[in-house]
Amino acid sequence: MFYWVVKAILSPFLHFFFRPWSEGVENVPREGPAILAGNHLSFADHFFGPLQLPRKVISLGKAEYFTGTGLKGFFTRIFFTLVGTVPIDRSGGKASEAALRTGLRVLGEGDLLGIYPEGTRSPDGRLYKGKTGVARLALESRVPVIPWALVNTFEMMPPGQLIPSRKWRPGVRFGKPLDFSRYYGMENDRLVLRAVTDEIMYALMELSGQEYVDKYATSAKIEMLRKAREAASSS
Repeated sequence: MFYWVVKAILSPFLHFFFRPWSEGVENVPREGPAILAGNHLSFADHFFGPLQLPRKVISLGKAEYFTGTGLKGFFTRIFFTLVGTVPIDRSGGKASEAALRTGLRVLGEGDLLGIYPEGTRSPDGRLYKGKTGVARLALESRVPVIPWALVNTFEMMPPGQLIPSRKWRPGVRFGKPLDFSRYYGMENDRLVLRAVTDEIMYALMELSGQEYVDKYATSAKIEMLRKAREAASSS
């Protein structure tokens, strides 16, 4: 109920001020489970990704969204709770397995599951290598995967910017469902998981028009931070 209340309040405001657009909404099933696998450019993705869909999207979000302190932490926790985000531990190992089981439970209840295979926001607007958790979800649940590509959200609200710019019109493109039935029963094969993930990322690259980088976004962020520190220490 809270999801639809929040959407009813925000939707007119977002449409009036930012004029979002969408393509391929008909590719998202009107009922039944499916995985929405998207690129992750900005905090604004949480608003404009599900905005055009008549169905609720349940997303898996990092647990840190729910453990922040102070005023910012309070409002962040309230926001992600109201929009149906499920907290997951991204530390790896048993935590990754628990996140997988959470995603399977959501799909088992017939819902749409939103996931960002890159694992974190892009640091520079490019598309980074996907993690194979999305492939395991797809093969174990045996549901269709719909690639959804956010467009212009990085430019309108890059990392560190609190207020989105109205110079850019955010958009989302929903691709045709990807069928991985040929791999069913092979969810423990690491090569298969990588092949499925790469196919999803290729579809996202085509939909979004982003440049693809064959490394993880987390590694790129660490490298960019290291270079920034080296530049600061040498100046």
